[in-house]
Amino acid sequence: MIAEILSVGTELLLGQILNADAQYLARRLSEAGITLHHQTTVGDNPQRLQEAIECALARADVVITTGGLGPTADDITKELSAKALGMPMMRDSKAEAVVRAWFEKNGHAMTSNNLRQADFPQSATVLPNGHGTAPGCIMEKDEKAIINLPGPPRELIPMFQDSVMPYLLRRSGVRIVSRYLRIFGMGESTVESLTGDLMRSGENPTLAPYCSLGEVQLRLTVRCQSEEEAQRLLDPLEAEVRCRLGDVVYAVTDDPAFTMEQAAAKALLASGLTVATAESCTGGLIASRLVSVPGVSTSFLEGHITYSNEAKVRALGVQPETLERFGAVSEETACEMAEGLRTRSGADICLSVTGIAGPDGGTEEKPVGLVWLGLSTKAGVLAKRLSLNGDRERVRTLASLHGLYWILRTAEEI
Repeated sequence: MIAEILSVGTELLLGQILNADAQYLARRLSEAGITLHHQTTVGDNPQRLQEAIECALARADVVITTGGLGPTADDITKELSAKALGMPMMRDSKAEAVVRAWFEKNGHAMTSNNLRQADFPQSATVLPNGHGTAPGCIMEKDEKAIINLPGPPRELIPMFQDSVMPYLLRRSGVRIVSRYLRIFGMGESTVESLTGDLMRSGENPTLAPYCSLGEVQLRLTVRCQSEEEAQRLLDPLEAEVRCRLGDVVYAVTDDPAFTMEQAAAKALLASGLTVATAESCTGGLIASRLVSVPGVSTSFLEGHITYSNEAKVRALGVQPETLERFGAVSEETACEMAEGLRTRSGADICLSVTGIAGPDGGTEEKPVGLVWLGLSTKAGVLAKRLSLNGDRERVRTLASLHGLYWILRTAEEI
């Protein structure tokens, strides 16, 4: 089955709003075993929207629209979808009651144009919206289907999950299941050289690489009939990949958006260990990424931004003599930062970072991109030297990834 995503909204077309809906839908369609050939974005223009709907219907079995379901004059997606399928519009009494109840519950006055949100193509399946006033719908004719969804992700995502995904799974009859291997410490070219034959095999399951700053992700994908079949086919491929790559695989997940900080927090919580951070050039980025993970408060005790030498001395107990002799960006300072933090915080794992993020401040001996990490545990203190490249944000981001990765591996090993 072939699908097409049609995103409606001038604000999307002009780049004023990021099209997160299309990204989400593309991923979920793949899980349903549905092929996606085209994504189209069109503004709130009746003629161009009508042409886009008719074009999508000509080349796809299912057209999923996002946006244009509201009460205003430019919200015309439902009407034009119905016109493309030759279906008359009518008022749905249940949907009308829901719209009226929403306004009453939230204490807002309802204008008459809001009842347009209760108008649907005749015989369409109305999709309830538990997070807004605009229901969606599924309309079918001659083995073609158009699915109208609201634009706001907080409304679209639960509607798709609860109502659309079950419909698509019934219609497609197959499933696409993906598993993601997160890799740190090995570049894309090396990963490809070790696993390229598996990527080019053309067999089911398949293997494909995806890269982001500092990381590589391998996606293992299988076309199957059930979850049990998926696991049976994916497990041997995962085992082979892990055998070839070694311990650079730091996480295996079914979530393509899984992050290093989630992995680090998961390891900390599983081990019952606590962590504290002292950051200079990263300016609290490591702490911020950690505390973005729900539940990490059990493990994360405190974070310090000791940007100046005075702060390193006052908050962490770094010796002035160390700073004078070796400088703020040095192995010795990183170690004293980590040790001082552990003495003061009592955390099981204490990570420090100090470096030169640029664009200024580098010397021949200590160039821009030089970063030292320190890590203190009951076993002692260690330091790592990083020679990073790129602009200021790239250096800071890569340094934070290295710091989180060290926390992750330490939590797994202690």
